[in-house]
Amino acid sequence: MPFPSDLQIARDASLKPIEDVAGDMGIAQHLLEPYGHDVLKIRLEAIEELADRPKAKYVVVSAVTPTPLGEGKTTTTVGLGQAMRHIGRSATVAIRQPSMGPTFGIKGGAAGGGYSQVIPMEILNLHLTGDFHAVTAAHNMLSAVLDNHLFQGNALGLDQHNITWRRVMDVNDRVLRNVIVGLGSHMDGIPRQTGFDITAASEVMAIFALSRSVQEMRQRFGRIVVGYTDGGEPVTAEDIGGAGAMTVIMKEALKPNLMQTLENTPVLVHAGPFGNIAHGNSSVAADLIGIHGGDFLITEAGFGADMGAERFFNIKCRASGLTPDAAVVVATVRALKAHSGKHRVVAGKALPEAMLAENPEEVHIGGANLRKQIENMRLHGVSPVVAINAFPGDHPSEHAAIRQIAEELGARSAVCTHFAEGGKGATELAEAVAAAAEEPSDFRFLYPDEASLREKIETVAREVYGADGVDYDLKASRQLATYERNGFGNLPVCIAKTHLSISSDASLKGAPTGWRLPVREVRASVGAGFIYPICGDMRTMPGLGATPAAHTIDIDANGEIIGLS
Repeated sequence: MPFPSDLQIARDASLKPIEDVAGDMGIAQHLLEPYGHDVLKIRLEAIEELADRPKAKYVVVSAVTPTPLGEGKTTTTVGLGQAMRHIGRSATVAIRQPSMGPTFGIKGGAAGGGYSQVIPMEILNLHLTGDFHAVTAAHNMLSAVLDNHLFQGNALGLDQHNITWRRVMDVNDRVLRNVIVGLGSHMDGIPRQTGFDITAASEVMAIFALSRSVQEMRQRFGRIVVGYTDGGEPVTAEDIGGAGAMTVIMKEALKPNLMQTLENTPVLVHAGPFGNIAHGNSSVAADLIGIHGGDFLITEAGFGADMGAERFFNIKCRASGLTPDAAVVVATVRALKAHSGKHRVVAGKALPEAMLAENPEEVHIGGANLRKQIENMRLHGVSPVVAINAFPGDHPSEHAAIRQIAEELGARSAVCTHFAEGGKGATELAEAVAAAAEEPSDFRFLYPDEASLREKIETVAREVYGADGVDYDLKASRQLATYERNGFGNLPVCIAKTHLSISSDASLKGAPTGWRLPVREVRASVGAGFIYPICGDMRTMPGLGATPAAHTIDIDANGEIIGLS
């Protein structure tokens, strides 16, 4: 019998009344706002009302550098959350909301997979409670206020060639990357070049994810820099009168969303900042509620440990004040074989035949990437656990090779079959994580606030990426000097680079050495509270592939969604 599709598994599940799921977390009825039958929003007052309850152990799930196929990080996060109940512990899971652009593109949804899913998966992947649309509307409201400011006389003297605020939408649409606005008559606005990014890349999304109250979000919106004057002075959303309207649009979105897994484990699904140019983590507000919701709070950080986990530690934990007790590094046989440099993996295509053959030696060669990602966790004083996400074509000798790598570095490891078996298939991982979380915590940031922006960039490049140093284009050097002069030097850094390599070159596998990080441009997300150097050609508006999921997602004769994965 063929293995059922994710959608079929999700539809066959027995959902627990969502109010009862909230009750399992100790969240009282008056803090809940139903959204349909299977989703709740949790009022922000819960942060204060739950503050006196014991704190959960805080666990971040990251991974080796992913291949284009992904390594099942969300599935592992969900499976681990379900597994805690199998070992007599309670857990809450916290994940990002999927962007609909990738859902209708090549990636598909992000609800987990197999028997480790968040349900209802259709609701999760399509709109949820409309938070993404609120981000789109708030961002574009500021864009409209900005262009109106130019049209009404540009009283603040914005340099039209140095406007940094663009527009966003939650669709993969490459033709919108660069556009001209204001064409037509004089009454249609000031013509200028701008463009669109995907909603997940919006600074509004990053602010939304890092704010713990409406008041804090309002203050952060006010600090957004939309452009600069001819003299290089920043002009903010507050300066042009846009921050208040943005906050009104985002007020309800700031309340975290509660769903459940196939095994009725509570799941907080909230915010979805881009993993390349933002911090790639779910919301601070959700974590401040979930940290008092059981024995463990298990959250996921985007991409590999050099990206999502580094930003979790140095950006999100700075904002939340929470400190992690353990970290999971998800590894797969196929990913480590890809990092051996002997195979080419292409999204949407079958794995090369040679990659499926038993070859523990290739796993050891590609294991250099795993070794570095374990080291990256330890740089921050956090105990790592290696989750070996097992696939049907794996061989026991290859799992043994991954265990050996972990053991050599003093890290716990566990083979997981949660995709096929749900929480039962991740009990070994749950036991290992519980043991790691009991070890004394020595969490530390990678750099102090008072370090210069260059020092912060160079610390991450050397310590986390393994670079020999950093090379700055003249433009980047001037931008760094401007940001320091404008008082932004105390902010953390969020380095925008490829997620397909620890280095800035997607073609370099394993743990590259003997290279330098090229910084071609530096941008400031002042409202979000970080500076992001750009290393390489970062696409902030994806395009659709030759056969996107949009071609197959449809409605059948019974009104049921089909083709969603």
